[in-house]
Amino acid sequence: MEQIDFRQTIERLKDTGFTPVPNTVEISIPDAKNVLRAGIKYFTGENARWLPEYEEVANWLAGNGGRGLLCFGNCGRGKTLICGRIVPLILNHYCRKVVSCYDAQQMNADLDAVKQKHIIYVDDIGTENLSVKYGERRLAFAELADEAEKKGKLLILTTNLSIDELREKYGERTIDRLRAITRTVLFSGESLRK
Repeated sequence: MEQIDFRQTIERLKDTGFTPVPNTVEISIPDAKNVLRAGIKYFTGENARWLPEYEEVANWLAGNGGRGLLCFGNCGRGKTLICGRIVPLILNHYCRKVVSCYDAQQMNADLDAVKQKHIIYVDDIGTENLSVKYGERRLAFAELADEAEKKGKLLILTTNLSIDELREKYGERTIDRLRAITRTVLFSGESLRK
């Protein structure tokens, strides 16, 4: 019996839309901790603080293993600043990647356009309602997580909800996908917005 050359067969089927191997995004930023620290200092000034959770984000920047980033927890700890402003600049500068940035309501309003992007930042997941367009009801974030897993899209996500609250909103299936395709970082402690 003839052996199948999987790589060759996958390549031959590429134009059909068949993607058995997700097209993941690999990130490897040299000196990631100092780069992230410089970004935080740029946006917050000379009194910038380095929090323990930032170390985990720097580790992700140093080598993401093809996985996205889910930053969750207390408000006012720098999740949106880091994921929505600093990380897109770092990825563009060092990797020439463009991060498409949305908040949860924008994702909900135009999910099909969001799903066309390959590197996607969504702020405040869990705050959106069920998407209803022309009578069609859609759970936008669950669809986005499914699409990301199948096609290797890089998701960078922030939320003030806990993992249990996300599970309650989206279900175990979506949380299981998020565990597989993102590195989670808990932001806990007092708000820095005092």
